[in-house]
Formats: sequence, structure tokens, C-alpha cells
Amino acid sequence: MSATQPQTLAGHFLIAMPSLAEPPFARGVAFVCQHDEDGAVGLLVNRLSEYRLGDVLAQMKLNCSDQEVIDQPVLIGGPVQQERGFVLHREHGRWESSYRINGEWSVTTSRDILVAMAAGDGPRQALMALGYAGWSAGQLEQELMDNSWLTVEASDRVMFHTPLEERWSAAAGLVGVDPLQLPGYAGHA
Repeated sequence: MSATQPQTLAGHFLIAMPSLAEPPFARGVAFVCQHDEDGAVGLLVNRLSEYRLGDVLAQMKLNCSDQEVIDQPVLIGGPVQQERGFVLHREHGRWESSYRINGEWSVTTSRDILVAMAAGDGPRQALMALGYAGWSAGQLEQELMDNSWLTVEASDRVMFHTPLEERWSAAAGLVGVDPLQLPGYAGHA
């Protein structure tokens, strides 16, 4: 990172080190949606909520007959604004309130994406989360220097094809480490 142009971690996973024991981040995998000099915003992608997408659609009075969509788990995206929904998806689409993270990923917060998902016209690869994780300016950089997180470019295999309970170790495997073999403390040379 240079002083004039910080490196962005948008589109990357943050993988909690064993020393990060604070809930909800212990053994967490966060997908970074936005990262700049003002801070960072991410979604935890391995924390199951008590809801299914069918529950959210019913609460919004949207009908859906596709059992696969109805049964899709809703994740706990983080401790901030847990009443707010976020759909993280691959196809950029035409949604009213989407933020393009990079060339591959977008996050959408508008109702129209849920209407499309209920009708079978939504993105093929998407997950829904309630709430988000946020870091103030410099906070994430400090946590990285404190060895709280590993970082790696996000993988759709981990995001969409790996069971929730295996995502932490699978994401760490992208870096080439077994997180259970890492020490629970940080050291600096």
C-alpha cells in the first residue's frame, strides 16, 4: 500500500485468525464489499440466521413457488443494521439500488431483486444477508497489522458451493493454510 493510493480489499475475503475470538467474527469469513480511505464494509458469509429466504419473501408479501429459493438460507451479515437485507451476487443486473464491488461482484439492497428472485428471474448465484460489518477509517488496516485477519481474493466456490460450516477452513485453504494449525496469538518480527 502506498500513502497516496491505498490498496482496496473489495472483492476479497477476510478470514478470522484463531486469535480473533470476538463474536460474531470468531472463525468468521467476511466478504469485503467496499474498502477505501474512509473505512470498509463487509458481509459475513458463514453465519446462519434463523430465517430462510421464503420467510423474508413472505414478510415482504412476495409469492414464490420455487422450493429451492424458499429454502435458501439467510445469513447474518454482521452486527450493524441487522434489520436491513443485502443480496450479494455475481451478475450485475438492472436493480434499483446496486453497488458494483468490482468486475465480478455486486451487492443490492432494493426490493426489486427479491421480486425477481421470487419470480425465478434473479441472479443465478446470490446470497442474502441481514446486517453488515463495518470498519472505520484505518480500523481494518490496524486489525490486519495485528494479525486478526488473513485476506484472499473471494471465491465463488467457497461462497456458493461450500457448506457454511466449512467456509472458514475452505477460505483459509485458498491462502494455503490450515487455520487450525495457526497459533492463537500474533507475533511480529
